[in-house]
Amino acid sequence: MDKDLLDIKSAATADIELILNTASSFKDVLSRDIKKVPTLRGKTAVNLFFEPSTRTKTSFELAEKRLSTDVINFVVPSSSVAKGETLYDTIKTIESYGIDFIIIRHQFSGVPHFISRISKASVINAGDGINEHPTQALLDAFTIKEQKGTIAGLKIAIVGDISHSRVAKSNIYCLKKLGADIRLIAPHTLIPTGIENDVTEIYHDIESGIADIDVIMTLRIQQERQSGGFFSSTDEYFKFWGLTLKRLGKARPDVIVMHPGPMNRGVEIASEVADSRHSVINTQVTNGLAVRMAVLYLLDSARPRK
Repeated sequence: MDKDLLDIKSAATADIELILNTASSFKDVLSRDIKKVPTLRGKTAVNLFFEPSTRTKTSFELAEKRLSTDVINFVVPSSSVAKGETLYDTIKTIESYGIDFIIIRHQFSGVPHFISRISKASVINAGDGINEHPTQALLDAFTIKEQKGTIAGLKIAIVGDISHSRVAKSNIYCLKKLGADIRLIAPHTLIPTGIENDVTEIYHDIESGIADIDVIMTLRIQQERQSGGFFSSTDEYFKFWGLTLKRLGKARPDVIVMHPGPMNRGVEIASEVADSRHSVINTQVTNGLAVRMAVLYLLDSARPRK
């Protein structure tokens, strides 16, 4: 592995499988009475989030603490960024403290790649613009493999705002490398040009699209990234594209339902689906902790020793 995790598109399949296998060991650690291990004692991580986050930020912070890492949570509004400091100078200042990991979420695509070029620390992309969200794809793959035993040969549907979703992009790259058949389901306005080269099928009708599907991954409508009218209203979207129990009946009987969060209940997914026996949404959150522990551990092992 490289010292950084910037995307899934360029990641080797062997590295993805290594992360998933390592995450299994760390999930066993999380089931113990004492969940903390000294694996990264003496290391320091800074969580640098320029966008709001609940699951990802909390998961990284807890993963770091479970590994005995010292943690700094960078609060952007009260930092020198608010005074006009450049990202370059912010990173160089942080690096001067001897930081080992920089976990970065930013509204602009490519920022983690820029930081990796100017910093010796291990850089983990926690979501950059509409580009990628690699650890989300890894925890999703881990959850699917845990639930289904394998990923190769599964029919997986990704439903919703494909165009603006970094989660969708990372999952497409990841699941394709692991042998899944990927089906996209969305209105014409929410399917990006050229994506047909990376997936098995594209549907614009949800009921036809989820027929005989093993896994359904619903996506949040990302209105903060939309500049135009991609659909008339959220009510209309739910009417034609929302995942309901009736529509779920078109899928395989043992289908699992996933969502990266945060959910907009009654928009992309009905509450009765989100809370049903098919839902593994909370399991995804739990697995995110094990996967991020694995990523931190493996990246630290890949870093050149001083």
